[in-house]
Amino acid sequence: MYRQWSADLNSDAKLIWQQSESSLQPNGEKTSPISVILVSSGSRGNKLLFRYPFQKVSENTSSAASKQRSPYVLNTSGDSTEDQDGDSREQTPLTDEQLVAGFSDIILATILATKSDMCGKKFELKIDNVRFVGHPTLLQLPHSIQVSKTDPSPKRELPTMILFSVVFALRANADASVINCMHNLSRRIAIALQHEERRCQYLTREAKLMLAMQDEVTTMTENGTPQSPFRQILPKCKLARDLKEAYDSLCTTGVVRLHINNWLEVSFCLPHKIHRVGGKHIPPEALERSLKAIRPYHALLLLDNEKALLAQLPLDCSPALVRLIKTCSAVKNLQQLAQDADLALLQVFQIAAHLVYWGKAIIIYPLCENNVYMLSPHANICIYSPLAEEFALQFPGHDLPSMLAKFSLPVSLSEFRNPLDAPVHEAQLIQMVVWMLQHRLLFQIHTYVYLLVPPTEEEPGLREEEPSLVARMTGRSLSTPSALSFGSPTSSDDMTLTSPSMDNSSAELQTGGDSPLNKRMTETLLASLTEHERQAILRVPAAQNPEDLRLFARLLHYFRGHHHLEEIMYNENMRRSQLKTLFDKFRSVLVITNHEDPIISLFQSPPE
Repeated sequence: MYRQWSADLNSDAKLIWQQSESSLQPNGEKTSPISVILVSSGSRGNKLLFRYPFQKVSENTSSAASKQRSPYVLNTSGDSTEDQDGDSREQTPLTDEQLVAGFSDIILATILATKSDMCGKKFELKIDNVRFVGHPTLLQLPHSIQVSKTDPSPKRELPTMILFSVVFALRANADASVINCMHNLSRRIAIALQHEERRCQYLTREAKLMLAMQDEVTTMTENGTPQSPFRQILPKCKLARDLKEAYDSLCTTGVVRLHINNWLEVSFCLPHKIHRVGGKHIPPEALERSLKAIRPYHALLLLDNEKALLAQLPLDCSPALVRLIKTCSAVKNLQQLAQDADLALLQVFQIAAHLVYWGKAIIIYPLCENNVYMLSPHANICIYSPLAEEFALQFPGHDLPSMLAKFSLPVSLSEFRNPLDAPVHEAQLIQMVVWMLQHRLLFQIHTYVYLLVPPTEEEPGLREEEPSLVARMTGRSLSTPSALSFGSPTSSDDMTLTSPSMDNSSAELQTGGDSPLNKRMTETLLASLTEHERQAILRVPAAQNPEDLRLFARLLHYFRGHHHLEEIMYNENMRRSQLKTLFDKFRSVLVITNHEDPIISLFQSPPE
């Protein structure tokens, strides 16, 4: 809810101000938290233990507080000034600090310290332009806090804290995925604090220290200049410094690594900050879909060198992760990587997805001389860019603009190969291509095949009652089918073109011989097509060769544009030359196109 405007301000002026406010917001504002708050509740009431950033205390605090207004209304006294005649002066948008500054500590403690029934669940509260997200955690049951019957003095009282919550304040229009991520971080910190409280009463000690400092600063404020108690708490309280570090990390890198009580590690990453291509962030939903579609023929490309990546790992990390990082190479697919690292393929998929999610690696197709690359439209081609300087330091004698100019059109790596060059030149070329892939300067182009049967002279147009394969294909997206499973080599979505016995018949068709069984299986695979499509395929001269026709029928379910050439080679254990020869023989009914792989294009170009 925007600020209250004066009565004479018309709706057009409101719209102009709203648009100007949205244009002034930085790109990371919707993903970065506004504030982090620690509240507790116990037998002594609700307490706000710590909040960061600090609320600035100005000299006119007492005069502003004397104005009669609801404590739940945002404080906009610093944003607009009214003269005695009631004319409103120039309005300015609310900053992040001002969004939360209107809530006093007492109000925040009241609205954020929930009841014990809400503990262990997601807490979300929206008030005007602010959305509070947390995970209230129960330390002990309320009925367990009671005074001893034999000695009712407060000295024998049990620990008074019942529950606590680490709450992140976000903008009200924050994305749902950001809200879920902030709740996840709040839950992780709460679990660590709950564990340390039960082990050594760490939270109770820190809370007593925070409250003592607040009382001390309050006493000093009454006798002198007003000041924020949280500024005094920060250098003396480890938990306060951890919360500040979490807030600063979320606003900058997006990677949070805390050691609660110097003992328990809390690791978290905000994918909206980490996964950015061309200035745009990759939605977590799209990233998850892409990770679920990883295939064994894909490769894992580390975005940092092995030594630096191993230094970032925690001491108690999985030995399988270390072994995979040491074995990883841009020329090995995941299946080869699993064999070399002596790991199960499923475990390699999981580790690869973990590294990609944390922004330490991306998924590519293994480097080989037949790979076709092209300059990314979002690449920075400035001559004096920081990337150009880094490239010159990494590869002396070469400059980045000249290297990128070679990929202005699609080019295969085999075209750079010179038999007269020394092997060291070829190795350096591979290293330069890997470097450019790591910095998203290149993207790979794959070959896709479509079955396109031209209409006959008697039938100039496609019949509506019997749409051909191309008509059905053009109405569908070229993205990866939703039926792709994690690590699955084939897609069940392609079974619509073949009979239920396609798998068994394909195995039989691999054997030679023009037996009646093979003829019958070939006819079965072609039976799913329309009569016009079937006759057009049989009129191709290559169809007179039973072996070529059997191979075409076996690969028919790949000719829908969902499977690129390299995937067909992997799934069918065929050579590139065999497929290209078949495509050339049936070129009258096949169309060859080239574009990115939808599975890995997410890591190379920003989503639309």
